[in-house]
Order: sequence, then C-alpha cells, then structure tokens
Amino acid sequence: MPKTKFQEIIFTILMVFVMVYMMICYNIALNIGSMNNSVFLSALHEFVIMAPVAFVLDFFFVGHIAKKTAFCIVNPKRENPFHLVLAISAVSVAWMCPLMSLAATILFKDAGSQFIAVWLQTVALNFPAAFFWQIFYAGPFVRFLFRQIFRFSSHRCTESAFTPHSRT
Repeated sequence: MPKTKFQEIIFTILMVFVMVYMMICYNIALNIGSMNNSVFLSALHEFVIMAPVAFVLDFFFVGHIAKKTAFCIVNPKRENPFHLVLAISAVSVAWMCPLMSLAATILFKDAGSQFIAVWLQTVALNFPAAFFWQIFYAGPFVRFLFRQIFRFSSHRCTESAFTPHSRT
C-alpha cells in the first residue's frame, strides 16, 4: 500500500486506468449489445474525459472517505489486515460507482427529463461489474504492479550509500 503522497498518486493513476478503462469498455458493450474488438479503441475516446474525473474524485475525496470508513469497519490489529484492503475496495466502489455513473450520465447520455432514472439505471448496471472487477481483478493486479514498481525504490531508500557491500 502507498506510504508517501507520491506513491498515493501512482497507485491512484494505476487504479484509475484499470478501473475506468474496463468500465468504459463494459458500458460501450452494453450500449452496442455485444463485446467486440472495436470497443477497446472506442473506450480510449471516453477515457481521456473520464480518467481525470475519476482521479480527482478518488484522490481528493473518495480515497479518504474509503480509508476512514474501512478503519471503522475493520480493526487490522485484531483481524486479518487483508480485510482492511477488502473494506477499502468495497467502500471505494460504493462511492465511485454512483459518482462516475453520474458523470457518465451527464457527459454521454441524453437523459433529458429522465435524468434521475437513467442515472439510477446506470448505477444498477455498473455496480456489480465494478464491485467484482475491483475485488477480484483490478485490485489484486494494481497492488501487484504497485509492489513491483516500488519494491526497488523502497529498497534503495532504506539502503545507505555509505554502507559497505560484501562482494561474493
């Protein structure tokens, strides 16, 4: 998990990329009625709009709410610390899904006088996909990538430049 503000930014960027891109692909596939190769390219057009929205929401608002709420639900000293990770993921989806569905409804759907109904339908269709994608795929994948990226940097930071290294 991120330990510095810089690491939080990198973690959020990775998670935004994996979650937002997949959810855009999912929504395009729902709209056209099937999944095909063109969906992956079409998703890039919406991604440039939705990714910054997701980053701002997650980094400045939802991430803090999710962590605070998760620590109220889970006590990592008495429970498996992974329960905290799951709680943060679940609370993040519980907030991000309605907020991102709201942004998508405003930006990409011609909801008109049916705005609330279209937004609620979008949330209902997106929530199961976002939840399971986050818990089973995006979360583990991003945490794995994050560990790979910062394994060497944290090792270098803890190692003193003045400590002699044995050569064998």
